[in-house]
Amino acid sequence: MNAGSNLNLQDQIQMFRNGSIPPAPIAKLIGFTISSIGSGQATIEFEATEHHANPMGTLHGGVLCDISDAAMGLAYAGTLNEGESFTTLELKINFLKPFWRGKLRAEGSVASAGKTVGLVMCDVFDSKDRLVARASSTCMTLRGNMAEGR
Repeated sequence: MNAGSNLNLQDQIQMFRNGSIPPAPIAKLIGFTISSIGSGQATIEFEATEHHANPMGTLHGGVLCDISDAAMGLAYAGTLNEGESFTTLELKINFLKPFWRGKLRAEGSVASAGKTVGLVMCDVFDSKDRLVARASSTCMTLRGNMAEGR
């Protein structure tokens, strides 16, 4: 989350959420916020504007990937032990309906957390609770020197 920090991931996440440290640069750039977080689950909220549009005028798919990835990453990070970190091995997303502007909610949850590899899912909903996208991610837990500086 914050390379070089002495804080563990769980502490950083809670500090992002309560505003005692600034959010990750990608959160500031795109404009999403953490609305809830727990062990193995996280929710991101995002307001799509014309600044997030692709050439056809709909929300750029990369933005949906970003908010899904953030929700899934936070959900997975919430399952890690002290001194552990993680990396994403694979991310897949299905775009289910076009979206232009308005509020979106990305709900990430850990479907399976093994000793080294986990599967995380994310559903992205609009303000009427319609499913806009569904994503999945395979994450790998890093320990020891592999986790340092991550």
